[in-house]
Amino acid sequence: MEKQETVQLNKLLRTNDESLRKLHAIVEATMQEENLIVQNLMNPPAEILTKGQRISDKVARFGGSWAFIISFGIILFAWVLLNTVSPKADVFDPYPFILMNLILSCIAALQAPIIMMSQNRKEEKDRQRAENDYLVNLKAELEIRNLHRKIDLLMEEQISRLVEVQDAQMALLEKLNARVKS
Repeated sequence: MEKQETVQLNKLLRTNDESLRKLHAIVEATMQEENLIVQNLMNPPAEILTKGQRISDKVARFGGSWAFIISFGIILFAWVLLNTVSPKADVFDPYPFILMNLILSCIAALQAPIIMMSQNRKEEKDRQRAENDYLVNLKAELEIRNLHRKIDLLMEEQISRLVEVQDAQMALLEKLNARVKS
């Protein structure tokens, strides 16, 4: 009888070890999968830009910089100074500076849509990033639900094993008690 109980206890311990090995394998696989997801998010594929997109980015970058504002201010100041201080014969744009206003309007008319193209592209990238964040959050929520299910299942298995071990221990205690009484 004692041999049978020892065999039963060894079987329970082996089952417990197998469950732990399976659990470790699942955790390792999950960690490797998680590393792949993190690598994909940290190193997104390179964006392929057309020539027009690259130009619009450069114009937007320069048009929104202090270098543009300062250089444009210097050019305008030189334009006004040249047309007000020069002799009447050398003036190419007299006081209301109609030519300067025309040039400024043309620059604004061309620069605004180019900057908007660049901003629209960046907005699309932000929208894509937000969608990726949503998908990652959704995946995390589903993984958490799966983990809860797995933990519940493991707890049920663990409780059933504990009950089996307790039954085996009770049987041993009863046998020991019977031997002590006899």
